[in-house]
Amino acid sequence: MFTHTHALQYEAKPDGPDPDFARKMQEVLGGQWGEMTVATQYLLQGWNCRLPGKYKDMLLSIGTEELAHVEMIVTMIDRLLDHAPLKPDSADRTKEAAAGYGQHNPQHLIQNGQAASYMDSMGNPWTGAYVTASGNLYADFMYNATAEMQGRLQVARLYNMTDDPGVKDLLRFLITRDHMHQQQWLAAIEQLKEDGLEGLPVPEAFPLDEEVGDLGYTFIQASDGPEAANGRWASGPSIDGRSEFRAAAIEATADAPTLPPGDPRLYSTPQTEAHTMLQKAKDLLK
Repeated sequence: MFTHTHALQYEAKPDGPDPDFARKMQEVLGGQWGEMTVATQYLLQGWNCRLPGKYKDMLLSIGTEELAHVEMIVTMIDRLLDHAPLKPDSADRTKEAAAGYGQHNPQHLIQNGQAASYMDSMGNPWTGAYVTASGNLYADFMYNATAEMQGRLQVARLYNMTDDPGVKDLLRFLITRDHMHQQQWLAAIEQLKEDGLEGLPVPEAFPLDEEVGDLGYTFIQASDGPEAANGRWASGPSIDGRSEFRAAAIEATADAPTLPPGDPRLYSTPQTEAHTMLQKAKDLLK
């Protein structure tokens, strides 16, 4: 069950309209790493979670908070679109004015009636394909941390694209919450390990004796870059604590593949022997 409070979690009021920045803000609303993605992702992970208790409750809590962020960004975009010009000012034909007008998103006015939409800054519609909910909490929490890092990166870039104090105030709030949420997911991963629920490699329950040799701990040098193996990933204790990392040059361990002829009804090249013999028989009957 959901309820809604009209009061915003944090103020979302620009000092003045800016249709161009409204378009830029769309990226952190309806882009791949925007608030629509993380809100629906965390909620879906929570609703699907088969483990009752703190992890499910945490997912539903943060997902609901992210819905509040969706509302704040929508509100900011709507306010940035106040007094958006419907056509270039006939009294101002400077190149600067024309360029500024040309950078707004016409869909804000034509399709949405001076309002935000679930699209990115280029007008691509938001899609549920951005959402990941695998059922494995370790894998999902790791992806969630990535989502918060990418989201904070984009908001930090937006922060340097505006001088509006009101806009920057909201962006500071979002940056701050993304800081917390990055730590939250990484802490949740550590909690999973402490609770003995999951660990590396994911899924931990898959038997290691089914893996091939020591390739689970071997960095394969498949490029001629001389520094590829000069890192923590190629020597020293493995991250899962079960072995040691090593480096080795890539090598072929199987013969070159030779595929049999395809189904003659698909007309691939080369034609099959049976098809060739059938054609010869047809030719003899002519």
